[in-house]
Formats: sequence, structure tokens, C-alpha cells
Amino acid sequence: MPVTMLDYGVGNIHSLKKALEAAGAQVEVAAEARDILKATALVLPGVGAFGKVASMIAPIRDELRAKLDGGLPALCVCIGMQILFESSEEGDGRGIGLLPGLVRRLRHERLPHIGWNGVKHGGAALFDGVADGVSFYFVHSFAPSSCGDGVTATADYGGAFAAAVEFKNVWGTQFHPEKSSDAGGLLIRNWVRLAEKT
Repeated sequence: MPVTMLDYGVGNIHSLKKALEAAGAQVEVAAEARDILKATALVLPGVGAFGKVASMIAPIRDELRAKLDGGLPALCVCIGMQILFESSEEGDGRGIGLLPGLVRRLRHERLPHIGWNGVKHGGAALFDGVADGVSFYFVHSFAPSSCGDGVTATADYGGAFAAAVEFKNVWGTQFHPEKSSDAGGLLIRNWVRLAEKT
């Protein structure tokens, strides 16, 4: 399955690309935001800051939202998931706005939240075959609320937060599946399978 992954130009995306290829995807990395509008399946990776990513997608925000709303399959990791929302306390700029609400700073005395944490998912399709409560690997200081529309999984770090979301054919994870051992590999394979069905 051909997949286009946007390179924000601020971090290493090699591990996610490798994990997608191991799951059977053929990954093309796009350095220009406009190139992702031609994607048949899209990955927004988990490196970067909200303001930087918002600025990069600003010229194509409305077109990208229309494509995602229209059924373009996408996997959005960490900052990629946060940019699906309207705005963030982390920085200026508008998100895609596919999901309502604000991305907030985690309410914990030690930030960033780095390491393994249990995820409660209750059987969402992206987690098929993954035990409820299994741990995934997180690196972040901000996250959407656990009670917003589209939230399919939660974790807790100074309070509950959204660990995964779903909107039509768009799936997002606040954690990094490419760094989450067997459970993460299974989740990525599940996404490839789900995307192929669309």
C-alpha cells in the first residue's frame, strides 16, 4: 500500500518509516506540505512542535481537512494527532480542526512525560488484538482532553488524557507505536489493514 509521510523538518522519522514498511506499506516521504494532498494514505509523524507544524500546513489546511473529512485514510502520531484539533496551549497557530477542542499541557509536576504508560482502549478497531491496558511509549508534554469527541483510548499522567482518537478513516495516537515494541508493531499493521480497506 502506498503511503505518504510528511517530514516536518524537525526530527528523525526513520523509525516510523521502517515500522510502516515492515507492516507492508510503501512509504514516500514528502518535504513539502502540498505534496500530501496527492496521497492515497497519509501519515503525520510524531516529531515537532504545534506552532511549527501548524505553520507548515497553514497554506493547505482547508484542503487537507476536506480530504480527511472525505475519507482519506491517515495515521497521526503524537504531534500529528494534536494537529487534528483546533489549537494548543503549546504555541500559536490553528490546527486542522477535524476534532473539536484544545490541546493542553499535562497536569503533572514532571514534564515531559517520557516512558511507558498503560492505555485503556476498550476494543477500538486500531487496537485489534492488543490487550486493554497494555503499555505504549510516550514522549510529550501536551495532549488533548480525555473527554473530547472521537477519543477511543486514554492514559493517565497527572490526570487522564486522550491516548488515541478516531474520525472516519483518520486514526491518531498520542504515543509512539513505532517505539512500542510488539504492541506498537501490531497497531501499525492494524492501521495498514484498515487503510487498505478504504
